[in-house]
Amino acid sequence: MLVDGSGFIFRAFHALPPMTSPDGTPVNAVYGFCTMLMKLREDTKPDHMAVIFDTKGKTFRNDFYPDYKAHRPPPPEELIPQFGLIRDATRAFNLPSIELEGYEADDLIATYARQAEAEGSDVIIVSSDKDLMQLVTDRVQMFDAMKNRTIGAPEVMEKFGVAPNKVIDVQALAGDSVDNVPGVPGIGIKTAAQLIDEYGDLDSLLERAGEIKQPKRREKLLENAELARVSRHLVTLKIDVPVVETIDGFSLREPDPDVLLSFASTHGFKSLISKLKAKFGGSVDADGIVEPGTGVNDISVEKAEYELVQDEDRLKHWIAMAEYAGTVAVDTETTSLNAHQAKLVGVSLSTEPGNGCYIPLGHGPDQSSGEAQGGFDFGDTAETPADRDIPKQIPLDRAIALLKPLLQDRGVLKVGQNLKYDMIILSRHGIDVSPMDDTMVLSYVLDGTSHGHGMDELADLHLDYKPIKFSDVCGSGKNQITFDQVPLDKAVDYAAEDADITLRLHRLLKPRIAQEHMTSVYETLDRPLVPVLAKMERLGVRIDAEKLKSLSNDFAKRMAALEETIHEMAGETFNLGSPKQLGEILFEKMSLPGGKKTKTGAWQTGADVLEGLAAQGHDLPVKLLEWRQLSKLKSTYTDALANHINPETGRVHTSYGQTNVNTGRLSSNDPNLQNIPIRSEEGRKIRTAFIAEPGCKLISADYSQIELRLLAHVAEIGALREAFKNGEDIHAATASKVFGVPIEGMDPMVRRKAKAINFGIIYGISAFGLANQLGIPQKEAKAFIEAYFEIYPGIRDYMEQAKDFAKKHGFVRTLFGRHIHINGINDKNGMRRSFGERAAINAPIQGGAADIIKRAMIAVPGALVDAGLKTRMLLQVHDELIFEAPVDEADKAIETIRNVMENAAHLSVPLIADAGIGDSWADAH
Repeated sequence: MLVDGSGFIFRAFHALPPMTSPDGTPVNAVYGFCTMLMKLREDTKPDHMAVIFDTKGKTFRNDFYPDYKAHRPPPPEELIPQFGLIRDATRAFNLPSIELEGYEADDLIATYARQAEAEGSDVIIVSSDKDLMQLVTDRVQMFDAMKNRTIGAPEVMEKFGVAPNKVIDVQALAGDSVDNVPGVPGIGIKTAAQLIDEYGDLDSLLERAGEIKQPKRREKLLENAELARVSRHLVTLKIDVPVVETIDGFSLREPDPDVLLSFASTHGFKSLISKLKAKFGGSVDADGIVEPGTGVNDISVEKAEYELVQDEDRLKHWIAMAEYAGTVAVDTETTSLNAHQAKLVGVSLSTEPGNGCYIPLGHGPDQSSGEAQGGFDFGDTAETPADRDIPKQIPLDRAIALLKPLLQDRGVLKVGQNLKYDMIILSRHGIDVSPMDDTMVLSYVLDGTSHGHGMDELADLHLDYKPIKFSDVCGSGKNQITFDQVPLDKAVDYAAEDADITLRLHRLLKPRIAQEHMTSVYETLDRPLVPVLAKMERLGVRIDAEKLKSLSNDFAKRMAALEETIHEMAGETFNLGSPKQLGEILFEKMSLPGGKKTKTGAWQTGADVLEGLAAQGHDLPVKLLEWRQLSKLKSTYTDALANHINPETGRVHTSYGQTNVNTGRLSSNDPNLQNIPIRSEEGRKIRTAFIAEPGCKLISADYSQIELRLLAHVAEIGALREAFKNGEDIHAATASKVFGVPIEGMDPMVRRKAKAINFGIIYGISAFGLANQLGIPQKEAKAFIEAYFEIYPGIRDYMEQAKDFAKKHGFVRTLFGRHIHINGINDKNGMRRSFGERAAINAPIQGGAADIIKRAMIAVPGALVDAGLKTRMLLQVHDELIFEAPVDEADKAIETIRNVMENAAHLSVPLIADAGIGDSWADAH
């Protein structure tokens, strides 16, 4: 009995709903495979049995026909991790698992079938694959296990219209679109069978093709004779594969009960345990086996038991438990939220729900009383009272040496909540945590910004549990202490609970990734980005402190001059930062038009109000806007950046948020480097303070019009695609089409209008919004938009489809499968509904652009290393990446970076990355 393993896999996968093992791995195909294999053994009891698998990669057929199977889609994401487990399952059943690189499973089956037949054996091929029907003889039959149906010569005749020994010729004529076997165009199975039946075989048919009476058929055969011969070569199974394993080795053997039961136990196949025990016996206890998706948090958090680890033997015990479990939750306790300056105080571990330990490493004397905390070693009678107040702890360097192999072990999954922070802390002690999962990122990928992703909120939401608060152990306000001062009896419950809760959340959230088809987003985008961001944050960027100080002084002088001017224009002094006083000046004293009050009775003085007044030609609002801009730049950037310079590194280390923006974009915090004005002269001046280290240059690589390119691709806009492919000025091209003017000698204002429409359309701009932006009548703006839709009709279709999809599902998808939840899309309130509709139009484009630059960020560091370069990625600002490169390799680095960025996605239009080099960010951008 030769089992077509690959056929079994796909049939099992599609026959069963999603299932996951306790660690979140998809296992529905594995489970189905096991049940099918077990039933097959039980029902048929063959003398010899083997399972044959396809190998990954090309086969000998690709050598003479490269397009063979070229168009086959990749396997479903949820199936990929199951391939290896199914081979493990085969071996657990004590069956040979056979595969050979360069050959398909069908070729191995054909070789073994003919060998067995030659030795006088009867052969059953367990498969329904039509390609194997050419092997059917009196001694070789097929068996469809799903339909419990035997396939012999009559069934082959029913399928192909010819006997099994003629199947190859029929397939050569008919071809196979799934495998990309060309065949003869226009000839199907039925016609092919008639021709072979009439002419005897393929060679005779091709030699006598000129005799065929039907003109089209004759012409096709004469023109495509060589294709038919190539197709025959492709569909003919090899019967002389140089196999290593012999048929004698396929003798059926009983499985080792403990091995088989252990496999079923590991993957949570509780329903199989009793069947396997009844059939094979064994000593593995099935109690407590977790069914997929259930039983993860049966132990209540209140009953959890946590251990304080104060000696090496207990730490080694926990490390051994983590290695055995294969998954461990990790959390660090520190003295600060600033990962670049915080002191490591302790580490928590959890290997199962309900357990956890805390390893204190940097606690000082108990601040709450004079009593000593923890265990003590009183062997040294000469120690001082102060020394005795220090709790017993494993020396930091020794604990790090013991933990490092575990935290870097590729065979143990490390799970954390906002693990990026812990990775930075541990990297400062020489530990590169890998591999990893992050519950905060898992939650974000699944639920977007429909709720927060902090541990307390997730515990409340998913576990109905409120964890111990930081303020409960450290206090709050002026009396708050740092964690190194917390008594160990309090620290252990707080710290170990964090690890325990994180592990529980992981067991709940990870299975949903596969069940909700978010594996690709998590595994290829958001999870691998975590270590990339951790390294970028650790590196930071060098700042010229003197330059910042000079800019701050300059802004302060200009603000003072503007304040004096504004006071003169108002005819009195007032506080420019007071909305109340400003409103009274503008709308009461000066009686400017359009004033509106809030519900509290105060005048509205927001930026939109001032911009509206400025557009009407009023001078005071213009000066106020200038003053506000300088004030914001000074407080938010020149002053704040100076305060954020790390005294140890001389660099600023921003923190990137992966879970704050609905579209998948990154946020930048403490300090925010993503809102520095791009086009203003003042913004450029601030960028001059971002400088390279001596001997280095900064490189800025920026995607060109990525959102418009994505729109052209997603909305399938032929005219836009062609313009991008031809390298045209897209705004000029749009202006030419919309306004009917030639590109050559175009008025810059006309191009500006087209640019406003191009970018406005992405954000679902209205005629009112475009009119305000361009300072034109609303009727004219509406005419522009209508003309735009006539030129690019696919855009309107895309917009309507996006809105309809969001209304139906509550979310939209990016090109890479990210779900972006759209709030208010079905709201009865027209304004909220309109906002939701605009979000539905823009989110797939903005989110797709965010996904593309994430793909680039993940790929660039490895590409730089492969190129032998020392260039380092420092910052990401929307569509721009900033690097620091040694002077002598900057040009080569640009070439490598651009190549990665421009190939981060394969669209129907080219991706273009512009790059520059300079001593400062301003020079490079």
